[in-house]
Amino acid sequence: MKQIFASTAAIAILASLGSAVFAGGEHRLVLTSEAGDRESPVGKAMTAWAEKIGEKSDGRIRVDVFFQGELGGQQELFDQFVRGNVDMMITWPQTSYDQRMSVMFTPYLVMGWDDAIESYSEGGWISDVVQPIYKDMGLHYFGPFPEGFGGIATKGAAATSFEEAQGMKVRSQPIFPLPQTVQAMGFQAVPIDWSEVYTSIQTGVVDGDSSNVIYWDVEYFGDQLDYFVQSSHNFSTFYLLMNEGSWSALDAEDQGILTEAAGEVISAQFQAARAEDEKWIRTAQERGMEYIVPTPEQKGAWVERVRAEVWPQIEDVVGSEIMDKVRANASSPE
Repeated sequence: MKQIFASTAAIAILASLGSAVFAGGEHRLVLTSEAGDRESPVGKAMTAWAEKIGEKSDGRIRVDVFFQGELGGQQELFDQFVRGNVDMMITWPQTSYDQRMSVMFTPYLVMGWDDAIESYSEGGWISDVVQPIYKDMGLHYFGPFPEGFGGIATKGAAATSFEEAQGMKVRSQPIFPLPQTVQAMGFQAVPIDWSEVYTSIQTGVVDGDSSNVIYWDVEYFGDQLDYFVQSSHNFSTFYLLMNEGSWSALDAEDQGILTEAAGEVISAQFQAARAEDEKWIRTAQERGMEYIVPTPEQKGAWVERVRAEVWPQIEDVVGSEIMDKVRANASSPE
């Protein structure tokens, strides 16, 4: 009942705020994300984007920022976003409206930071793949908000191979092909919504978390976890997006303001992401979490197994045209 009430209240808030247009070219927009409080990198980025828009528009465009959990859960928020009740999001790719978005979760797509930055930057091959998909979903694409490489965070024991992972249950985001990827690595994948992860680890429903950069596992579940294995099977990135209807309601000048502000946030994150990730690795170690980097041989075995098993499943969903681009551009293990 509490969740139903919260959802109803959130929808009422959205209905009262979303895409409001006032006299004199004034606008009031709603910006949110499914993960991250106000002090998280995503939370700070939302605040910065909103402030930049306000400054560049001389206060004509007001952006109301809502942080993790304030307007609902992951899927609920994205539903409201596509409907236009939320104007802007910094969000993970969602496959519920277009399964082609699964390509953004292709495991072992990029192999290192230099490769990732080149591939995800403006004009990079990955942005060229994802932008048309978002357009077909009715969303305007500003660009990526990179976080870093995901791993496997566990308590009690760690695994760096398919064999060692047998019998270990880890939470997976309920988004194809992330559970399939974790399964191919040898773990038992348990799809769980973000809001339920802490309790699931605490009560033993799962032995840990998967596919997040180390920040989330240290800051949100650090008192429950002992190990972080830097499997780097996925490169984690959010995207700055806007509902196409909300975007079209703005004139060219205001569209330029939002684009310029987004570009500054994206540029700053590309410069900061690697250092931010390294900072949280050090923080994890300082707090007692063991940070484990698989050997090249261990990582290579995972890459070979996962690509052979999961990539064909992705092709069945996204089509051969997109996967041909992936195979043509994806790099080999370092």
